[in-house]
Amino acid sequence: MKTGLLLQFAINGLIIGTLYGMVAMCFVLVFKASRAVNFAQGEFLLVGAWTCWGFMNTLGVPFWAGFLLTMVAMALLGALIQAVVIRPLIGEPVISVIMVTIGMSVVLRGITLWIFGPEPKSFPVGAAGGTVNLAGLNIETVYLWGTCAAVVGMVAFAWFFKYSRLGLAMRATAFDQQVAQSLGVSIQRIFIVSWAISALVSGVAGVVVGVVNGISPGLSLFGIKVFPAVILGGLDSIVGAIVGGIIIGLLENLAQFVDGEYLHWGNLYVVAPFYALVLVLMLRPYGLFGTRDIERI
Repeated sequence: MKTGLLLQFAINGLIIGTLYGMVAMCFVLVFKASRAVNFAQGEFLLVGAWTCWGFMNTLGVPFWAGFLLTMVAMALLGALIQAVVIRPLIGEPVISVIMVTIGMSVVLRGITLWIFGPEPKSFPVGAAGGTVNLAGLNIETVYLWGTCAAVVGMVAFAWFFKYSRLGLAMRATAFDQQVAQSLGVSIQRIFIVSWAISALVSGVAGVVVGVVNGISPGLSLFGIKVFPAVILGGLDSIVGAIVGGIIIGLLENLAQFVDGEYLHWGNLYVVAPFYALVLVLMLRPYGLFGTRDIERI
């Protein structure tokens, strides 16, 4: 067995798994607030990557400035989408919100194709910051920064939901919107904040992935790849999102190692997370850390 290669894949899986976990937390954030799944999450990554690229190439700003401007722009985009598209659906069936997010994903993908075209593009030379060698393993610097940002974000999310007044209000809103509103919680404010944070964090992940792999319409598929991590961890669990993301990242990369060295099927790394998704749904539908709902009929 090629131990060095296996270790490289494991490290890559751990790093990409933290990014999966960060995006998975965005799914959880929106679900906690509205009890709906945002299927446009992958498009938020795509829009964030293109926005940063646009700031750097149009305005000529350095990467760090484009990154900060992208964070502001994505937060405003999330708040705008909630105010214009999602707010009229407050009180409507959850399936209505889900269908709107699917339609929104198509619209956002179409807008990016119209503005930037279908051709893949890369960030200006030097944005990625090169690679570093750790114990003989070559790791992209931007992935290390992205991992650090993801870890900080995970800790901040956990603290936010457990101790902050706004986080507690979000949890109350997720449990019962009418009861939360009767206790003085502003449902509209909770929804705006949750969508703004969700779009901002997804945009950050999109920039990190886009710097290393380039930007193309296929970047939006990142959201679909994260979905198994969300289901694995549990739709209403921040800890579950983190653990699920890391597990799926490791599984994906280890499957690529096994496929490349032994099986030679060619696509095992693509389908392995969805095999895990089916298995989890069969054995533990609410996920590893999700809340188990018991209904009596």
